[in-house]
Amino acid sequence: MDMTQTISAFVTLFVVIDPIGLVPLFIALTQGMTPARQRRIGWRALAIAASLLTLFGLAGDAILLGIGISLPAFRIAGGALLFLTALDMLFERRTERREGQTREDPAREDHNDPSVFPLATPLLAGPGALASMILLVNQNPSAAHTLTILLVMVAVLAIVAVLFALAAPIARLLGRTGTMVVTRLFGMLLAALSIQFVIDGLKGSGLV
Repeated sequence: MDMTQTISAFVTLFVVIDPIGLVPLFIALTQGMTPARQRRIGWRALAIAASLLTLFGLAGDAILLGIGISLPAFRIAGGALLFLTALDMLFERRTERREGQTREDPAREDHNDPSVFPLATPLLAGPGALASMILLVNQNPSAAHTLTILLVMVAVLAIVAVLFALAAPIARLLGRTGTMVVTRLFGMLLAALSIQFVIDGLKGSGLV
């Protein structure tokens, strides 16, 4: 795999995963949590996303074909789930529910852990990223090519990790009011993104 292909793969995954755009979403989804809990959630989300991206890079075609799921259907499902999270962010239901449960029973805070959904999937390892891994790996059947793509994926997630680590200082800079504004703003953007996932899925299926 030459340098041009490596750079192309990096740019593709960087644009699809969008590390910079994930920072305000991470802040919004972990609003009110301690920095230590934010770090745990960030690392857990990254580990899960890396596992999913690796799995789909190595065996994505076989997985989807084996269970009879098309990539368009995968996109539509991811969009629907993401839309539900967007509604929670827009109407502050996520924050109210988390604060209420924490007051009732601090041990229950894991019930509102966003590391698996929506951080790991569909934000980090969403339909676009999973599909990109399948397509990039399938460009060349060699083991060296596959390893390079996996290393490129790890590099992009490392950038995400650095930006997640800066989330707490950014949140302090914004303050509670600023964070609430960001939460609602990006809730709207998430809603639009979820609809785009659905539209892309419908186009891919030939329905529109």
